[in-house]
Amino acid sequence: MRRIARAPWELLKRAFGWLVLFEARNKLLLLPSAVRLRRFEDAETTRLAALLGRPPYARVATVIATHRRPDALRAAVRSALAQTVADQVVIVVDDGAGLPELPADPRLFAVSLARNTATAGVVRNVGIRLTRSRYVAFLDDDNLWEPDHLEQALAALDAPGGPDAVYTALRRVLPDGTERDVLSVPFDRRRAAHEAFLDTNAFVARRSRALHFSRLRRTPEVLPREDWELIRRYARRHEVRHLPRPTVRYLVNPGSFYTAWDGA
Repeated sequence: MRRIARAPWELLKRAFGWLVLFEARNKLLLLPSAVRLRRFEDAETTRLAALLGRPPYARVATVIATHRRPDALRAAVRSALAQTVADQVVIVVDDGAGLPELPADPRLFAVSLARNTATAGVVRNVGIRLTRSRYVAFLDDDNLWEPDHLEQALAALDAPGGPDAVYTALRRVLPDGTERDVLSVPFDRRRAAHEAFLDTNAFVARRSRALHFSRLRRTPEVLPREDWELIRRYARRHEVRHLPRPTVRYLVNPGSFYTAWDGA
């Protein structure tokens, strides 16, 4: 009987993908909190824009969301500022915990939300909305980029017939510094309905109305993650390509504030 009862679910998974089905459930259950968070995001964007004055502008804007990781954040900021692409602004958005001292650099801007949201999508959206650029890139506060990460991405994006967005390979490392593996999967939107291989630390995209994160409050147990939702939704009307070169040093962090890893 149990096998018979599960048959419709298995058919739906095969037809649509388990990640798509889980996301539909998330939207149904978490929509009320998303509406409240959208209002907060709008208010904070207005407040912080007034503090910044003229919006930071460059060819590419790098958004770093952070929460209580001062040392890791400084390392992430240094790796962003060390990019071979100089025409860049870096905006750090703190999720209400307070900002540590950061490097003095005219390309670096840092703001703190009025309260903690525990919602990575809202934090990153504020960073997107406070900046002006042709392209947007994302870096978490516990990860690092190779110096040519943006150079590799922008070369592909600006090439004749180039896509709207690219994502590079991730070199995933454990907390002790040992390499776990390299995640490098060619983009396939259908495959992404069944496998969670998309991560915005490797993602550089042309700015558009579609480039915003889900505002659902995703606890570590909620799957899929906001990275998957953004890239797969962006790919509905934009071309996304994979670059197989590893340019991101990604910490597989069991204690991450935003991400839970299943060890798969």
